[in-house]
This record gives sequence, C-alpha cells and structure tokens, in this order.
Amino acid sequence: MTHPDIIVIGGGIAGISAAAELAAHARVTLIETEAQLGYHSTGRSAAIFIRNYGNATLRALNAAAAPVFDAPEGISDRSLLSPRGELLLAGEDELSTLQAYCDGASGIDLLEATDAVDLVPILRPERIVRAALERDAQDIDVDRMLQGYARLLKARGGQVVSSAPVTAIRRGHAAWQVTAGDRPFTAPVLVNAAGAWADPVARLAGVAPVGITPMRRSAALLPAPTGHDIAHWPLFGSISETWYAKPDAGKLMVSPADEDPVAPHDAWPDDMVLAEGLHRYEQAVTIPVTRVDHSWAGLRSFAADRTPVAGFAPDADGFFWLAGQGGYGVQTAPALARLTAALVTGAEPGLSDATVAALSPARFHSS
Repeated sequence: MTHPDIIVIGGGIAGISAAAELAAHARVTLIETEAQLGYHSTGRSAAIFIRNYGNATLRALNAAAAPVFDAPEGISDRSLLSPRGELLLAGEDELSTLQAYCDGASGIDLLEATDAVDLVPILRPERIVRAALERDAQDIDVDRMLQGYARLLKARGGQVVSSAPVTAIRRGHAAWQVTAGDRPFTAPVLVNAAGAWADPVARLAGVAPVGITPMRRSAALLPAPTGHDIAHWPLFGSISETWYAKPDAGKLMVSPADEDPVAPHDAWPDDMVLAEGLHRYEQAVTIPVTRVDHSWAGLRSFAADRTPVAGFAPDADGFFWLAGQGGYGVQTAPALARLTAALVTGAEPGLSDATVAALSPARFHSS
C-alpha cells in the first residue's frame, strides 16, 4: 500500500495506537525506522497509569484514556491494568510541592511517616514528614497494549513498514511524498508520531518545528531487598522527582528521575547520573545498593509547556503533529489516538474545546 490515505511516521505506542484508530476510517500505512515496534521510549517506560500525573490537560487525557485501559475492546480480551499504587514522599522542604500536587487531584490519601513505612518497610521514617498515596495508580501491560494495537491496525487493513528510515519528505500538489527504506509512499495526510525525532521529521518535510526536546531518563534494576516480599509495594519516590522506585518482575527498578536534554538517539544511561540518583535513593532507605543487575535509558520528549502536541500544523496542509508526550506517552495514548482519528476525519473530538486547544500546534504560531 504505497498510496494510502494516511501515512503515520513512528511505531511507538503513540503512532501504532493512532494508526489503529485511523484505520477504522481510512487506508493507513505506518512507517518505522527500527526493525520492531516500540523500540525506543515505549519499550523503556516505567509502565504505570497515574490519573493525577501531569498538568490539567494531561489529567483530562488520563481520564479519557482510563475506560480504554479498563475495557480495551479490540486490543485485548482483558484489562491492561493491574494494581500497584503510588506513594510520594515529602521532607520538610517539600511540603509545598506535595500540597501543589494534591491540589485538584482526586483519590489521594495523605499519610504520616509511619503509614508510609508500613507500605514500604525499607523507608527511613525520619526523612518523611508527609506522604501522598494514590491507591488507584496501576501497572500497564505495555507489550500487550502495543501488540494489541498492532493487531487491530492490521485487522482493519492497515500496513506496518518496519526497518524503513525516512530519508525524504516533500509536499506535492495534493499529497505528501515520503521516501522510506528506499520505497516511495504518498498520502494526503501525514501524521508525525516520531517521538524524539518529531522536529527533525518536520524539518525534513519543510514544516516549522514546534520545539520538541528529547530528555534522557535512566533506570537501574536492583535485586529485591533481602527478607522482603516487594510484589505488592507501590511505586514510591520523592515528590520532588529526584528518584523513584518500582517493583519489577521480582526486582526493584530505581530511577534518578533525570531529565537531561539530549539529541535524539538510541539512549543509554550516564554512569555518573545513575550513580548520583542511586545515592539519593540510598539516603531514603535502610538498605544499601550493593549490585546493579541491569541499567538502561530512554528519551522523554517535551514541548516547552510540557503538554503534548496534537493537531494539524497551521503552516502545512495535511501535516498532523502527534508529539511531545513526555513521560505520559503510554498512559495518554488511547485518548490521543482517538483524538487524532477525530481531528483527521472531522468527527467530534470527545474532549473539551479547552483541552483540544491546549494540545493544538497552533499555540506555537503567532496569529
């Protein structure tokens, strides 16, 4: 299908979910540089759904995505979520940050230090003044979600072209002409879901970039603390986002919560950044870090206002932005995919006008 109605560039969760939703209405071809879907940020996600995570626009997207996670019709035969919880810890100098997080949030319980230690016994109580618990935070089965959307895309007649780096894009008289993996593709609509590469893809197409900045996020997998069953511990970490930890397949994933601006690339952790983050984690717990079993890094890409960009570019006919999902990409994907399909086909968005406007790339263009 070299002449589809819509070309989607990017096979992460944003691109594959949008392509699957669009395929219900049009002929869709998804183009991915790597040999596999979800290779970069999607496959390196913390994989948790937190309804109160992000600004007001992101919380609106989280709320819209929640029903899909609970009942993912066409994607999976059961919920994509499982119980986890999130425990955010505050010292004396972080109480205002904790309060700001809780303002406007729902389903949050404020806890004393002893309550936090009951949930995660390795925490140092003397370093905790207050804590916030979101019991409804849940693990996401990201791989099942990704593969489910891929199956749905193909069941609806869509096509995935992998191992096909995009080398040229130009706008013809009535369609976008894309060269990928030495093959030509044309379509009236081009969806830019290229993640960390979203601005470079726009430049290649002659479209003004919107200022998407990739930021590295590192993580390490540690052995479970001896003598503790961590299976039901919540994700726990500093309210100031200086570190966080989460049970992961019998081990403990710890991240320094780094956000270092980098060029788009196949990310790897910086040893010093990782060591500093693990030190901050060690200061909060009673168990020293004696071994790192594995470490990795991914890229979280943000616009300047830390809100995703979703909508048609005002300066290029048929060029649709789906980028800047930051650290919220997996949990907002179902909502942004449906919004993309609605905006491309002219259907009702299903989100408030204020939310749609806050996501629009038009916010980066002067009138």
